[in-house]
Amino acid sequence: MQAYRVLGSFPNGKNIQEFTMDVVASDEADARHRVESNFGSRHRVSRRFVNIASIEVIDPSDSKEPKVISAFRGDTSPSAAVATESSAASEEE
Repeated sequence: MQAYRVLGSFPNGKNIQEFTMDVVASDEADARHRVESNFGSRHRVSRRFVNIASIEVIDPSDSKEPKVISAFRGDTSPSAAVATESSAASEEE
């Protein structure tokens, strides 16, 4: 699972509402599905009216979204371990 930042817009009455949403998904298609599902549930917007401008992979620490933070709270990925070891080694020198 990765963290994605999705930018886009949807019609909200007579206005076009822009949005930025951070989601945890397995790939870009899953991220698109989660955003469209969210707006359908919260705002009763059909999937065809949700206009997604961009989907990008982000570092989970850049997000303020509680679901993203909690999903990566105990992240023990190899890259995180290597980064921790290298920063500890540089502090010792």
